[in-house]
Amino acid sequence: MKSTKPFLVAASLAASALALSQPVSAQMLDPSDPEDALEISKRMQCGVSADEPAVYHWSGNIYGRSPGQPDKLLFKGEGMNIRRCVEVTDPERGTGWRLISRELMLMLDPATGEVVNEWENPYTGKTVSVMQIHNDPVNGRPNFPIGRRGEPFSLGTLREAGPYVFMPFEVPLFYTNPLAGEYQQYVGGTYHAMEIFDFAALKDELFDSTSPTAYPMISWVRISGWAPWMEMGDRPGQMVFNAMGRKLPGGFEELPDVLKTEIRANYPIYEQAPPKDDARPNETTWTKFKLLTDRARAAEGDAAKPGEGH
Repeated sequence: MKSTKPFLVAASLAASALALSQPVSAQMLDPSDPEDALEISKRMQCGVSADEPAVYHWSGNIYGRSPGQPDKLLFKGEGMNIRRCVEVTDPERGTGWRLISRELMLMLDPATGEVVNEWENPYTGKTVSVMQIHNDPVNGRPNFPIGRRGEPFSLGTLREAGPYVFMPFEVPLFYTNPLAGEYQQYVGGTYHAMEIFDFAALKDELFDSTSPTAYPMISWVRISGWAPWMEMGDRPGQMVFNAMGRKLPGGFEELPDVLKTEIRANYPIYEQAPPKDDARPNETTWTKFKLLTDRARAAEGDAAKPGEGH
């Protein structure tokens, strides 16, 4: 009787080859599981690894809102954030991650799209120097599977809609204005604003644990007081920022030319994320304005004393 062994071996090899040619089923993360939810949030925010930072880009409009007047389109805005996420561990809360980033947003002329450095304020008629938003760093608190009070990590109001996942994130801000004095609790002058981040991603991409990250879209809204460089004093009113964008698969090189050109000419550190061990306090538009104003005043003071130190 003829042996069937060669036939069985050939069949086995054919079956193995067929299996290898088939796509591997995605291992889908479960947003209700704290460990998986933490990984989903990391994939939403971070790059491929701590050594390969992510770049977010957004573009939109910047309005002024003053009582008794129609809203004014003051600027177009082009912004970016370059970030890395580093692993952190806690003996009680487990292994998590921390966001480390810096961000920049340019004020552009609504008609020409060019960067605005000197601007005639339509509310005061005064020409002022524009301070582009450039905050370094903008870091986050560590995220762990277990919260500070022992609660499991949650993605909050994550919502699935067909092939998409939506994740809104509101940040109400209310704190002492860094340009204020020691008596603000009596006379007011706190910084009061809200930032709203709405993320949207393809569910198959975001939940697929076999790929290192995802590339969601983002909507960003900010409602705040007048920027300090506008020299508005105590005039009532607000600024409204509205922009949309996404995490860029191509990183920094995929940014619009106006951002790349301005960064390389005037803000070169924004081509890279801050170092992994960055422990500096965060910057805001207000703390940056205070820093630059204090430096300018010190330089003016030195210039007013010719001969001193010679």
